Amino acid sequence: MPSFLFSQVPTVTRNQVVARMVDEVEVDNLRNYLENLVGFGSRHTLSEDQPTRGIEASRQYVLALFNEFAKTSGGRLTAEIDYYTEKADGRRVDRDTRTGNVMATLKGTDPNDDRVFLVSAHIDTRVSDVMDRQSDSPGANDDGSGVVAVLEMARILSKRPFPATIVFAIVSGEEQGLLGADYLAKKAKTENWNLVAMLNNDMIGNSASNGTQLRDNTRLRVFSEGIPMVETEQMEAIRKVTNGENDSKSRQLARYIKDVGERYVDQLEIKLIYRNDRFMRGGDHTPFARQGFTAIRLCEFNENYYQQHQDLRTDDGADYGDLIDHIDYEYLRKNTAVNVAVLANLASAPSVPRDVSLDLSPRAVSIENINHTLLKWNDPEQGTATGYYVLMRETSASMWEKKFYTTDKSLMLPYSKDNYFFAVQSVGEGGVESLAVFPQPVR
Repeated sequence: MPSFLFSQVPTVTRNQVVARMVDEVEVDNLRNYLENLVGFGSRHTLSEDQPTRGIEASRQYVLALFNEFAKTSGGRLTAEIDYYTEKADGRRVDRDTRTGNVMATLKGTDPNDDRVFLVSAHIDTRVSDVMDRQSDSPGANDDGSGVVAVLEMARILSKRPFPATIVFAIVSGEEQGLLGADYLAKKAKTENWNLVAMLNNDMIGNSASNGTQLRDNTRLRVFSEGIPMVETEQMEAIRKVTNGENDSKSRQLARYIKDVGERYVDQLEIKLIYRNDRFMRGGDHTPFARQGFTAIRLCEFNENYYQQHQDLRTDDGADYGDLIDHIDYEYLRKNTAVNVAVLANLASAPSVPRDVSLDLSPRAVSIENINHTLLKWNDPEQGTATGYYVLMRETSASMWEKKFYTTDKSLMLPYSKDNYFFAVQSVGEGGVESLAVFPQPVR
């Protein structure tokens, strides 16, 4: 029987297999990848193809690394550049341009599990003039930091088997309008990918702000949409009647990242930012949200605008430009490790429980039970659940505050549905957990 004491201190338990993967993230690897990446001069989307300069040369470098990692994957990791033509748009693309995303796919080991977990970063860079394809734009942080993090994730995770598939995407065209991500999101939609979660890593290596002079490598932001960009009339009606505007699938993913990330990575606090992205801005997760996928952005806590989107120069004693000298490698290591922990848990865990409901039948809301809450669900579609967590939080709380473990497929709790929000997640072998599912009312 579960304990119903609400003010219980949670126990932090790490899956030791996942913990070993987290420990394998190496600063030296991140530094080496990044030094090579910035060495290509400009990685502007419209830069000319040259053997040692420009975005195509950098894509070939990333592809070569993915192929190197594939050698220790037992044949499960495959990589390619998915080329396509971006048509001139009269705005940030002034001519038809052959571009592409570097894709590495770590195929899941369960033939009956078609789930896909996608992690991405963008390889393209820019300076002050978004159309300047000639000047050096090292893009060490924006978004070299995300690219090298994804490379290190692929190196570590490709050596292990996971039931579900993990896709590592290094996309192009972000600075010209989220172009590569838009192409990939539409492809995933058209091809009916069972894309469960998309993690966009964009600027995760800088720990110092300009202006406010803050320096902090102990906090990481996760941006997530509240009300989904794609919502049917039925989804809207249920959201309104359940007051579920803070319980979208992307918001559940963000909570999961905070829970798992802080469990496995020391000296890091993950801050949930209740916006799809920074104020009036966007990132490569946004095209996926527009296609109805669950997608979030991971981003450093402090941004430095002396570095971001700047020509390389010194002005009034201040150095401008996205140089490698500004990278905080310990911070980058921790942020990479968060991704490793999250992807390893998600790809190992069974899928979410099906048909999660909050029971409003006459028995469940009888005078004897009206101040209780009855939750019901069915087994996950993929994988085997050894049990389930029923999660609970006060309506004003950001994070889940209490977990009740059960091996049954229903649970009656002596807490009023008026005062708390609930969710259910599957638990697999070794304690790995699925994403949480917000219940729908069923009479």
